[in-house]
Amino acid sequence: MHTTVGIIGGGPAGLLLARLLHNAGIDSVVLEARDRAYVEQRQRAGILEQGTVDVLRSAGAGTRMDVEGMPHDGIELRFDGRAHRIDFPALTGGRSVMVYAQTEVVKDLIALQLAYGGPLLFGADVTAVEGADTDRPTVRYRHDGEDKTLTCDYVVGCDGFHGVTRTAVPDSVRTTYERTYPYSWLGILADARPVYDELIYAHHERGFALASMRSPTVSRLYLQVPNGTDPADWSDTRIWDELDARFATAADPGWKLERGPITAKSVLPMRSYVTEPMRYGRVLLAGDAAHIVPPTGAKGLNLAAADVVRLAEAFTRLHTTGATDLLDAYSDAALRRVWRAEHFSYFMTTTLHTEPDQSPFQTRLQISQLDRIASSQHAAAELAENYAGLPFTG
Repeated sequence: MHTTVGIIGGGPAGLLLARLLHNAGIDSVVLEARDRAYVEQRQRAGILEQGTVDVLRSAGAGTRMDVEGMPHDGIELRFDGRAHRIDFPALTGGRSVMVYAQTEVVKDLIALQLAYGGPLLFGADVTAVEGADTDRPTVRYRHDGEDKTLTCDYVVGCDGFHGVTRTAVPDSVRTTYERTYPYSWLGILADARPVYDELIYAHHERGFALASMRSPTVSRLYLQVPNGTDPADWSDTRIWDELDARFATAADPGWKLERGPITAKSVLPMRSYVTEPMRYGRVLLAGDAAHIVPPTGAKGLNLAAADVVRLAEAFTRLHTTGATDLLDAYSDAALRRVWRAEHFSYFMTTTLHTEPDQSPFQTRLQISQLDRIASSQHAAAELAENYAGLPFTG
């Protein structure tokens, strides 16, 4: 089998790229190692930047999102016993975000791909990408118990950090930048009505906390915990009590979350990661295959969307004019946005979390920074512009 663009990975990055290519009249094949049920159920991000919302709509994948998604015009910061709201539209010229789970984005894109797009093969375990520096790279994979090959004009790796596509870039030309944080998140899903209208980010001496949501009846909540924490060591009551303590404010000391059955509980390590370049020969990387951010800045899925929008523009230009300039510029252009998002995510993470050996001096610096955001329109605008998302560019 041969295709113009072979896409490895059927997550949101690979599926969105396939949709954009289909709309541009460019054929592709998507290979996904897991089965459809697994892909549609894996829990990931839930915040869509303005640019991601716009591209899903323009790609024809926004119908259900616009009905079931929850537009949010800001976030609340809680620190030093205070609460302060960041108004996104007022600070960004009208930009906002959408709460719509990645699982739902993936379901929408899978349905479109199966109905209108090119081949989408589940259970296709890619074992190697060969010939990256040739004009016809080959993807070797196993599907339905048989070893198969897919030849491509180009290969795009959307197969995440543990995928094989990165290995097609030789060690001699690949540089890795990485930071592992000394804490994790204990995340829960609960059948409990969120008692807050927008996400709450809390800085507390006992650790960070985040109140998010998946729907008007399902809460998504996180607690900073030590690395190596076993979720089983945290009872439901202990989790709810700790969340209430970290979200407390002097103005409303009796404020509490609505409690309900906890349906999922997991620990998420925190790390930053970038691999350069994002292109070698005719193999290109997108999403988690090239970069990982801590979730504090809500950038992971949105960075992946920005990557594939740029790739779709580059392939469309090649398809319509024969010009390779946008493909040639892809890595450098994408990395500029990646490093901006990495910096913002690092800023949010280190400002809001408490280090295991944190000194009172460091805590006061964090409070000073948060106070600056609460008292300065310029500082608040910087946060709002990065959180709501810089415009997608060509």
